[in-house]
Amino acid sequence: MPLDQADRPTDPVVGCEHEPIHIPGSIQPHGHLLAFGAEEMRLLHASAASEAVLTTGLAAAFGEPVERLLPDDWVKVLRPKLRGLPSVGPMQLGRFRATSGAAFQAVGHRSTGGQVVLELEVEGDDEGPEAQSTLEALYPGVRDAYARLGRVATPELLAATTAAAVRRITGFDRVLVYRFEENWDGTVIAEDRSERLPSYLGLRFPASDIPAQARRLYELNPQRLIADAGYRPVTILQAQDGPPLDLTFSSLRSVSPVHLEYMRNMGTPASMSVSVIRGDGRLWGLVSCHHSTPRRVSFAARNACDLVAQMFAVRIAAREEMAHAEARARLKGLEGRLLARMAEAKQFVDGLMAVPRDLLELTGAEGAAVLTEGACVLTGRTPPEAEVRRVAAWLAERGVEEVLETGALSELLPSAEAIADTASGLLAVSISKLHPSFVLWFRPELVRTVKWGGDPRKPMEPTPSRLHPRRSFAAWAETVRQRSAPWSAAEVEAARDLRTAIVGGVLRAAEERAELTGRLERVNKELAAFSYSVSHDLRAPFRHIVGFSEMLREREGERLTDRGRRYLTTVIEAAENAGRLVDALLNFSQMGRTSLVPVEFDPAALVAEVRRALEPDQGERPFEWRVAPMPLIHADPAMLRQVFQNLLSNAVKYTRGRDPAVVEIGCETAEKEFVFHVKDNGVGFEMAYAHKLFGVFQRLHRAEEFEGIGIGLANAQRIIERHGGRIWAEGSPGKGAVFSFSLPRSDATTGESI
Repeated sequence: MPLDQADRPTDPVVGCEHEPIHIPGSIQPHGHLLAFGAEEMRLLHASAASEAVLTTGLAAAFGEPVERLLPDDWVKVLRPKLRGLPSVGPMQLGRFRATSGAAFQAVGHRSTGGQVVLELEVEGDDEGPEAQSTLEALYPGVRDAYARLGRVATPELLAATTAAAVRRITGFDRVLVYRFEENWDGTVIAEDRSERLPSYLGLRFPASDIPAQARRLYELNPQRLIADAGYRPVTILQAQDGPPLDLTFSSLRSVSPVHLEYMRNMGTPASMSVSVIRGDGRLWGLVSCHHSTPRRVSFAARNACDLVAQMFAVRIAAREEMAHAEARARLKGLEGRLLARMAEAKQFVDGLMAVPRDLLELTGAEGAAVLTEGACVLTGRTPPEAEVRRVAAWLAERGVEEVLETGALSELLPSAEAIADTASGLLAVSISKLHPSFVLWFRPELVRTVKWGGDPRKPMEPTPSRLHPRRSFAAWAETVRQRSAPWSAAEVEAARDLRTAIVGGVLRAAEERAELTGRLERVNKELAAFSYSVSHDLRAPFRHIVGFSEMLREREGERLTDRGRRYLTTVIEAAENAGRLVDALLNFSQMGRTSLVPVEFDPAALVAEVRRALEPDQGERPFEWRVAPMPLIHADPAMLRQVFQNLLSNAVKYTRGRDPAVVEIGCETAEKEFVFHVKDNGVGFEMAYAHKLFGVFQRLHRAEEFEGIGIGLANAQRIIERHGGRIWAEGSPGKGAVFSFSLPRSDATTGESI
């Protein structure tokens, strides 16, 4: 993989990882560079050959304003654009032609030193992809890449689609998608190439090929082009002594002779790379392009490739986040079962080990151990107890306070080589601050073969005068031992959450609810995000169905048969019901996330407001409301309104056919709580099914008899429980029902969100 370094001799003691690659002091020769002061726009730096575009000699140009240095027609366009450059990142400024006939693409940026930098890239004369310098010419390729990326889902197919799209845009002989591993080694996960260059697919490259300062530069400036590895660098001159020009965002920035030798050893006279950046700004990988002959690519084409890489990054991030959320949701079920057993058991260890399979599946381990004061309980495939105790003693000596995870235990604890067959991987959580107590999960050695792009043990070959890159990129196989399969982020989070439950829940029972609330909040956020996504994706189709069906009935209704009109009416009603269901689901999912805003108020005013809203549903039938006086309460009035809305609307609905319909609303004041009730003389229900009333989509009556979607009572239960109360129901078939709920007599309700 490319190694990006400064264009200057290297101290063999310092090494390439310390080279100041952002200030090489030179540029590549396929363009010119001019740098001006930000305020007066006077020339401060210029590449040695830039006299070709100036209206005066280079020696006399320093210190002069831009108006005296460039042709008038250039200045008229460039000056306002240069003054309006953004604070970071390059921007295309237009196409210009010199009196010599040479055409240039102008690119500008502001350097980190505050200078305004103008780069003039020489345009090619051929009609290949590098000649595509306009958005119009490149848009079809970008749009096609967007469509193709939208049709695939796996990381491998996304990467392969990206490589193919970039190669179609640029015409390079080989395009690789290169993913950084946790230790900054890189693996080629996708490739699209011609037969002129060998395949690197599946090869791994050592982190030393792209040192830390190069990765940092890739994060700041996502594009880098080397048009010809055989170029002679052009020196940057400056008006007076001072620090060299920072070329972090330069398109023409020169690179180290070490890197150019690296390219020649690789057999790639031209290369281009585009960074794949995560949403948090960290470097995920590279789209790396190589060619068997020198090759220039226009700034617009590089921007198009950058856009494709960004689309790929978004899709990869979404896929990784979805996989993580799915894994967390699955592990939450296991965690819930473990917590329930621990709560029921006298000793939390008994609860953990009651069903050993759940403890192992929580982290995907093959063995586990729980060590408390003097006790050591093992399950699954583990080292002998004596070895487990030695590992625990090492963890205590190391001072592990929360979580330690490794896929290579022997690298941290050399004596662990003897237990590699059962414990090459270790995930450990400390469960006590007073005693050396741990829950340990083990994974066995996973022997595998890694194919490297050359021997990673010899990345550099020093000579007395300078560094040289390695000369061989032939595939080199290494058998990796003493390592396990890696622990996923979801598994580590599950272990951490279990530790929190043990420390803060079981061992300190007074904090159990607070810890459980924190975990439930994360689950509910995931569910809410999922519900929002589903509702967002489903709302529009249902509205389209209703809208177009209404248009069809309005415009073509006379041509339809009676049966056709009935079918159309059924379609509209079904789509409207489905839309209401989606809205109700979204409301239910968001109910637990909305913060409570408790105030003191009179609930009778809410009841009166809800009654007025329900008058159209009563119709002309005889109806009698019996509302008793109620005390002031301290709660969230907006949420309590939803409770009364659900209970009173149910009472109105299920008293149809009664003459008269009677609904009673009242409140009793107990020692520690208020108990409200809503009583009706409607159809009632069998008490044997009362437990189903407050579940989502649970109905005790047929939809043909009474409309509804089965979420209202579930919403009411969630609201009351968030207030610290409870809700229940009593009924008898044909004799009506009584729904009751309680609210605590205190100001203890808070604004927390579950």
